Amino acid sequence: MILPIYLYGQPSLRKETEDVVQGEMDVNQLLADMQETLTQAEGCGLAAPQVGLSKRLFIVDGTELGDEYPDCKDFKQAFINPEIVEESEETSVYSEGCLSLPGISENVIRPKTITIRYQDAAFEWHEDTYTDFKARIVLHEYDHLEGHVFTDRISPIRKSFVRNKLSNIAKGKTVARYRYKH
Repeated sequence: MILPIYLYGQPSLRKETEDVVQGEMDVNQLLADMQETLTQAEGCGLAAPQVGLSKRLFIVDGTELGDEYPDCKDFKQAFINPEIVEESEETSVYSEGCLSLPGISENVIRPKTITIRYQDAAFEWHEDTYTDFKARIVLHEYDHLEGHVFTDRISPIRKSFVRNKLSNIAKGKTVARYRYKH
């Protein structure tokens, strides 16, 4: 089932998330619904707060980016109850966008390499290290679990340039090409 993607201004995007407890919900159905939503919206990541759930869960799907970023061609994964274990001091800059902030993209500085500990859909624990674009996708989605959006990480000058766009999204004066909720 395609879920509505919550747009900037929705309280769920700024709420503190809670751990997912095994058995409290049908996690596999939620992940399937989120994947269907992500595919339809043509994104590369989706976090539970973006579909109105204050839970520590996100998915990534970099398969469509495989031509430009070959290391992403098989990068399709769920992250449940993730915690960033380590971030490199070395950073990279890339223009990011977000399904919850349609029509906005800005350069964001992020660590080039990260290590993350998380559970998979079977609630088995893993610890993986990602670099470059994989790390960026994971960190972008992880930010949603912490109540942040990518514009929180841009310079004050750039933030002033997007302030009106953010305000219009929050006021419901923006449309997206996918199912959404103001």
